[in-house]
Amino acid sequence: IGENLIIILEQHATQQQIGRVLEVARQHGYLPRSWSEPGRIVVALLGSLGEESEEATFENLAGVNCVQQFETRYELSSRAYKSEDSRVSVGNIEIGGNRFIVAAGPCTVENKEGLSATAEGVVAAGASIIRGGAFKSRTSPFNFQGMGKSGLELLFQVSRHIGVPFVTEVVDPKGVDLISKYADMLQVGSRNMQNSALLTAIGRSGKPVLLKRGFANTIGEWLAAADYILAEGNNKVVLCERGIRTFEDDTRFSLDLSSVPVVKHLSHLPIMVDPSHAAGRAIYVPALAKAALASGADGLLLEVYYDPSLAHVDGQQSLSLEQFNSLMPELKAIALAMGRTV
Repeated sequence: IGENLIIILEQHATQQQIGRVLEVARQHGYLPRSWSEPGRIVVALLGSLGEESEEATFENLAGVNCVQQFETRYELSSRAYKSEDSRVSVGNIEIGGNRFIVAAGPCTVENKEGLSATAEGVVAAGASIIRGGAFKSRTSPFNFQGMGKSGLELLFQVSRHIGVPFVTEVVDPKGVDLISKYADMLQVGSRNMQNSALLTAIGRSGKPVLLKRGFANTIGEWLAAADYILAEGNNKVVLCERGIRTFEDDTRFSLDLSSVPVVKHLSHLPIMVDPSHAAGRAIYVPALAKAALASGADGLLLEVYYDPSLAHVDGQQSLSLEQFNSLMPELKAIALAMGRTV
């Protein structure tokens, strides 16, 4: 594998100049990806299969401003590529700024009544985004897999009635087009973090993406997975820490909050935290949620249900509306002490 390069072209580079850069890149065995950003045009040269080329090969081409070389396993998600923090808009909500964003709702959409009661309750308490699964990837094929398209339609109806965006999981590349017609944000679950076909399809959708960390993956592998989406010209990526598998069995997973400052140091992408899947029990979720805010995360992804005892999926780790209502003022107090808002 040769070197990976990022080529920054002048804002007013012509199509002929861009085409020449792409042509030379292919001649050297690269897989070029190009897109426009404010004030510049970017061409990423990924995974050269030929001989390594000198940066001067591209620096001398017309329209090129500069060429950057990367030696890490991830390029587009790194601080070396972009030093400023990225912000991602989901509907009218911005993730990555001073405001700490809370996305909350049921693990899985089960019926309209439960979804409506839960969504209305969490938004009234201060949640900015509704979460809910219409298509679910489960450990056993005999477990409830979600309502499918009808669940997706319910999420759309309820979210639009309340006036907030929603995020839902995509489990198959074939489902990207359908879900993109309804959802405000597409979620990649832990099991699919390294599903390159899915990541590529989601990247091409142009939709905001919530990319969960695989439960057995390093931070570097996680950021490399984000590059698959970014390489398709989709820069609307938000990372989500959800716990990793360790020898500990008193929690479902071990929530790696150290990943938050590490990601903030290595990457420009915003990061949220899902304490529900890490804890596995609702009693632990509030403490982990507050710790996530204190660690510098940009938001939370919480499982909440109006009556967790009735939930078909993950009821044991879902907060009740009463528990969620108690948590939100505590989050606001911590945010205030940090000079932030919720």
